[in-house]
Amino acid sequence: MNVAKSEVQHILNSMPDECDIEDLHYRLYVLSKIKRGQEAVKNSDTFTQDEVRDRIAKKWQK
Repeated sequence: MNVAKSEVQHILNSMPDECDIEDLHYRLYVLSKIKRGQEAVKNSDTFTQDEVRDRIAKKWQK
């Protein structure tokens, strides 16, 4: 069994019986974003707090 399929089965088994497809979709979306963030951290593809502050300040000044 591939990893994605086993992950979805695990998520389905952990969700309440009353959940609907939107609940499942949201859970998959959030987990996808978390994994993307973890990969970014692992690859040092992140910004420091000061860099974020500077980028926001530049956008607000326009």
